[in-house]
Amino acid sequence: MNDAEIVRRVLAGDVNAYALLVDGHGTRMLGIISRHVPPDRAAEVAHETFIRAFEKLGTYRAESPFGHWLVRIALRRCADFWREKARRRETVFSALGPETMDWIESIPSEAPTGGLEALAEENEAGMLLDWALGQLAPDDRVVLTLTHMDGQTLADVADLMGWSVSKVKVRSFRARRKLRGVLGHLLDR
Repeated sequence: MNDAEIVRRVLAGDVNAYALLVDGHGTRMLGIISRHVPPDRAAEVAHETFIRAFEKLGTYRAESPFGHWLVRIALRRCADFWREKARRRETVFSALGPETMDWIESIPSEAPTGGLEALAEENEAGMLLDWALGQLAPDDRVVLTLTHMDGQTLADVADLMGWSVSKVKVRSFRARRKLRGVLGHLLDR
């Protein structure tokens, strides 16, 4: 039985059939979501994704694969996660700790020539990058993660976000500029 048939069964009243969709797409959704939110929160966001998908199941049109429709909901839930986190944000920079602050101050003199990828391999750099991405608007964070960390094409990102390719280009450009500003501000301290 394919996804469209399962959706028809659920909409016809067999709500237990929804478990087949969760089982069939759960691992993939958890993998996608874990690249966009902290790993310890990925299961929670995945759960919220499947709840939202169930609530909106009547809007699914079998014109595209169910998994594709579900990914769009998952990405929106990831953006919602970061919006909520931004609302509750407190003293972020001071929360980095003295060791991380010392490391940040040493970057200009010790930065490897490999660029951001070489820095991201270090645990502190990964934490710093995650913190810096957290300073961006949720949609900016998602666009940067999809285009630069996940290697998605602009057309794929546009399709997933429900945007035009030109909007993805502009959002990506502006988000990179904002990220440079956030990181530059740290290095200028």
